[in-house]
Amino acid sequence: MFGLTPVSRNRGNQQELRFAPANIGRALLWGAFAVLLIILPLIFTKGFALTLLSQMGIWIIMCLAYNMLFGQGGMLSFGHAVFSGLGAFFAIHAINLAAGGKLPIPLTLIPLVGGVFGALFGILFGYVITKKSGTPFAMITMGIGEMVFVATQMFPGFFGGEGGVTTNRVFGQPVLGINYGSQTQVYYLIAAWTFVCVALMFAFSRTPLGRISNAVRENPERVEFFGYNTQYVRFFVLIVSAFFSGIAGGLSAINFEIVSGENVHAIRSGGILLATFIGGSLFFFGPILGAVIFVFFAIALSDYTKAWQFYLGTFFVLMVMFAPGGLAGIILSNLRVARFGLIKALRTGYAGLAVTGFLLSLAIIALIEIGYHMSLESAGGTQMKLFGLTLDAAAASTWITLLVALVLTGTAFEMARRGFARQWDLVQEQIEARIKKEGGQ
Repeated sequence: MFGLTPVSRNRGNQQELRFAPANIGRALLWGAFAVLLIILPLIFTKGFALTLLSQMGIWIIMCLAYNMLFGQGGMLSFGHAVFSGLGAFFAIHAINLAAGGKLPIPLTLIPLVGGVFGALFGILFGYVITKKSGTPFAMITMGIGEMVFVATQMFPGFFGGEGGVTTNRVFGQPVLGINYGSQTQVYYLIAAWTFVCVALMFAFSRTPLGRISNAVRENPERVEFFGYNTQYVRFFVLIVSAFFSGIAGGLSAINFEIVSGENVHAIRSGGILLATFIGGSLFFFGPILGAVIFVFFAIALSDYTKAWQFYLGTFFVLMVMFAPGGLAGIILSNLRVARFGLIKALRTGYAGLAVTGFLLSLAIIALIEIGYHMSLESAGGTQMKLFGLTLDAAAASTWITLLVALVLTGTAFEMARRGFARQWDLVQEQIEARIKKEGGQ
């Protein structure tokens, strides 16, 4: 009633009832997340922005569901798009049946159809997949992914062949004026499902099954020593993950009104893996950040450059090399420094990294863009616009100037990086010394 949660403890033959304060910070965080989902369409009102936000919501669910396996359970999968894709196929058929009056289900609940069938295929494939772990697990998921993709081309009656299956999400009588004809209404449907799924997946990570999956990730031999069957743990976690992936597939069917073999392709599975790793697979909110970044690269950036996949790949490589904990790891590391009041010691280092990194990025982008222009668009002329300047992609002087700029800015960035690394190590030593001092008191 007053923000307190009852906690009972046994002391001998007596039971003591205490009250622990509720986690106000967590409640505020979830409240802020809900408010953000509500107000985003009010800030970004254009159709393209709503489409971008809708896809971010779908990818957030897919990446968090995948992270149940990868980050929380230590199971690397190369075919996880199978569950979201198959869920999408069954969801779009359910929409067509509902539109024809053969299935009494509103569009709002169609994602559950995808979730149920995703879980069913999780049971079917998971029993085989989870008999192995580690590299064999990853290889089996890749094989099943390819098998399902080929099946989409072999059985066009259900999968629609190369053209896929289409639908019209607007059917029946509007409820409270909602018929999901506008992208805004679709966004709010996706946002509602996103909030519910994120909350449920967070709750799952706190359950005994979620906790024991962490233990299986860290030390499966010890888990078996304590009497747990690690295959069953992996199996049940995969089913739950497949269920939420199927919900994401159902939302994708509603959003795009088409499902094809691309939904189960290895490229989709690879995208989910990249997004999850970029965000930070060891932290619950990491895949959320990764999904946002990935969709930005794939949708927003692709409208401006044909080299968006090159930029995404480069960004991924840099994250692996310098920030294996992902974006979430970077954020939490800096929050730790700020908690000890030492963030000021890194201001000059961050300023140097920001300036030199920005200049280095300009040089790299310029080289990539003129390279792509010469390869793909040279038939229309070698002149191109970049950063407000007109460059001749075929001129030797352009290439020489940019290569010199690349060497100079790269050298400056490396010097700034080394200086920042020294500052960072010094700050970490101060933090460890303070922790040791406080622990000894």
